[in-house]
Amino acid sequence: MHLLVRNDHSLKELSTLDDLSATEGSYIGTCVPSRDLLRYMSLYEQGRLPVDRLLSGKLELDDINAGFDTLVDGIAVRQVITLG
Repeated sequence: MHLLVRNDHSLKELSTLDDLSATEGSYIGTCVPSRDLLRYMSLYEQGRLPVDRLLSGKLELDDINAGFDTLVDGIAVRQVITLG
């Protein structure tokens, strides 16, 4: 079995040690709301999930395109969109 691995903006072939290997990726983590949201809220309330420190900023819904630009430019990582 061979995997294609991204390295320095190119792909190269990499042999795995056995045929039981698997590669899985995610984009900035994954969440299953029915499983995770109550746990995240509980951790935040206990002070064990530092959401405020992880937050890059807040923006109004009208500014969402500028918000995407800051993500693409690497200026922001996590943003909250406020309504109203």
